[in-house]
Amino acid sequence: MAERFDRRTALAIGAGALASTPLLAQLAKPVGQALTDAFPGKRGMILQRTRAPLLETPMDAFDGALTDSPFTPNDRFFVRWHYDDIPLSVDVAAFRLKVGGAVKRTLSLSLADIQALPQVEIAAVNQCSGNSRAAFGPRVPGAQWGNGAMGNALWAGVRLRDLLGRAGIAAGAVQVRFSGLDNPPGAAPDFAKALNLDRAMAEDTIVAYGMNGTQLPLLNGFPLRLVVPGWFSTYWVKALDTIEVLSAPDTGYWMEKAYRIPTAPRASVVPGSKDFPTAPIGRMIPRAFFTRADATAVRGVALGGDSAVAKVEWSIDAGKRWQAAELGPDHGAFGFRRWAATLPSGSHTVAVRATNAKGETQGTDPIWNPGGYMRNTPETTKVTVA
Repeated sequence: MAERFDRRTALAIGAGALASTPLLAQLAKPVGQALTDAFPGKRGMILQRTRAPLLETPMDAFDGALTDSPFTPNDRFFVRWHYDDIPLSVDVAAFRLKVGGAVKRTLSLSLADIQALPQVEIAAVNQCSGNSRAAFGPRVPGAQWGNGAMGNALWAGVRLRDLLGRAGIAAGAVQVRFSGLDNPPGAAPDFAKALNLDRAMAEDTIVAYGMNGTQLPLLNGFPLRLVVPGWFSTYWVKALDTIEVLSAPDTGYWMEKAYRIPTAPRASVVPGSKDFPTAPIGRMIPRAFFTRADATAVRGVALGGDSAVAKVEWSIDAGKRWQAAELGPDHGAFGFRRWAATLPSGSHTVAVRATNAKGETQGTDPIWNPGGYMRNTPETTKVTVA
């Protein structure tokens, strides 16, 4: 496929070639524009917030025929930062990734050191925990994302376990914590996320320096970002510069207070509920989306969550009967899968749902929680077929 790149290409974007283009010091909000080109390296993005930047991908950027590439172009890939003080430039020569904590030896690795390790690449969807929050009812606070707080890329980098292996994990270690170059204001907590040791050591957890055949864009985490396929993007720490192995579970704000979901089935509770048990959000669940629905085509993309898309189905009778959609090529268990449906003539309200390889299917009942997380109720749209 065109987006895939081999070791020779990777060497071409190696540490000696990596470069950082400074972002605008002031990212001004365009007036009266639905879409913005005002952010460096981005075009045609839905502006959710100027600082810290929240840029949503329009659904038509994901559209394509069944055999088209499922990868989201870097300049249309969504952006989500938590704090205003994000890296505006990076000194590549001086940059070091620090690995410490409960390890046998601390490391300070240059980009050349990291890229000297065996390279791996993986197709994976990066999806915000609050994707589709605007569809929650009653309304919940937070960025009112549509369906475009997500993107699918071919990520290139090194296995996290290879980096941890160089440091040597000490006995009794239970988690690994990650943080980046963005800085909190005042006494606010540093943005840091932790994975249990088994997830950190998984074969598909990587530290990426490449995205769709080129270096990571600055707004998407240059020069390094954590990639945790099948998990929501809160764990995909951008501008990664610190890895800390922990001998006790992380009790910091971003694990103990933020990004937590009800432990109830489908993370759903009755609106207005309080004092229910919660757990940190983690793995994604299956979803299917429309990218086009008109007289000429009904099609979209689907993701399986933490396993592959097994099937996509459509219904025009409010879910009484479901029929199989046609699927495009499989580019990997954690990436987008294209789908298309051939509908009978007439005016319809079409619903679409995905099922993953674990047998998990999107439920038809609404989901609600106060964080606006993990929506996967089937999408619907109206279409008239001649």
